[in-house]
Amino acid sequence: MLEGFDKAFENKVRLGIMSMLMVNESMNFNAIKELMDLTDGNLASHAAALEKVGYIEVYKSFVGKKTQTTYTATQSGKDAFGKHLQALENLVKGL
Repeated sequence: MLEGFDKAFENKVRLGIMSMLMVNESMNFNAIKELMDLTDGNLASHAAALEKVGYIEVYKSFVGKKTQTTYTATQSGKDAFGKHLQALENLVKGL
């Protein structure tokens, strides 16, 4: 019954991050943080978990003297998220 569910997306923060990256080519740290009402540490730890499994890539650059962190979903992450969503849909439909 729970076949196809990905443990990486069990947490609502990681699910939210991935959802945003599925519809946006990339998003920066502050945009995600504000949209999801997260603390810096909370977002950083969940993003690190997604990066560790290869579902997102993290890019750091400087804008003036400030560091800017940007996230993008990898193809592997997009595929895994699609499978996770399909598993959710199957569960709802009772398949």
